[in-house]
Amino acid sequence: MQRRPLSAPDGSPRTRAGSAGILAGSPILVHLFVIVVNTMNLTRLFSSLALVALLLAGCSPQESATGTASSSSSAKREVSLATVAAQAKGFTAGPLMAANPVYVFFDPQCPHCGRLWEASLPLQKKIKFVWIPVGIINPSSSAQGAALLSAANPVERMSEHEASLLAGTGGISASASISADMEQAIKANTQLLNSMGAESVPFIVAQNPANGQTVSREGSMSTAALAEFLGTTVP
Repeated sequence: MQRRPLSAPDGSPRTRAGSAGILAGSPILVHLFVIVVNTMNLTRLFSSLALVALLLAGCSPQESATGTASSSSSAKREVSLATVAAQAKGFTAGPLMAANPVYVFFDPQCPHCGRLWEASLPLQKKIKFVWIPVGIINPSSSAQGAALLSAANPVERMSEHEASLLAGTGGISASASISADMEQAIKANTQLLNSMGAESVPFIVAQNPANGQTVSREGSMSTAALAEFLGTTVP
């Protein structure tokens, strides 16, 4: 049997072809290769975690209780604070005469909306929030939204509702029989939310205190993050 020569024709040592041979012959390159692979894996991991966190911060419509779920073909319009103030029907939490109210679209069946409600409680001492119920998750959304709008003390009822929802007991009991006025109000709120291109709730619309521009944001957040977004501090 004829053995292959251990040297190249020019007399230099024969090396194995391919990246595996190059890496095997250089510990430094092996180390650098491992660092690059680990960095790429960490980048993918962080990107995935960020996406998951974003998805978990809000509730997307599974089905619309009012039949007004948004679609990719529907026309979207610019988020307008004046339009929301004029057309949305909600209840106020916080100082009634406070300037620059903050509008929050929420679905009563959305736990992320409940978490945002709890996060907003410390800020309600100085900020006027207007909570606007919509119906995008299930039939209970509209019924509970109507119950909150018609409550004698909506803030107290909302706290009761969100405590129940976050405890896993479904929120306040509400009659499925809704008055025509309340049904139309919830439907109009939902249509307004969809028209602005919002993909999940809670959906916040406010005015930037620094430049007066309208700002909006989807998803729940902590009290500190909410205060920062609204350009204020936690009392």
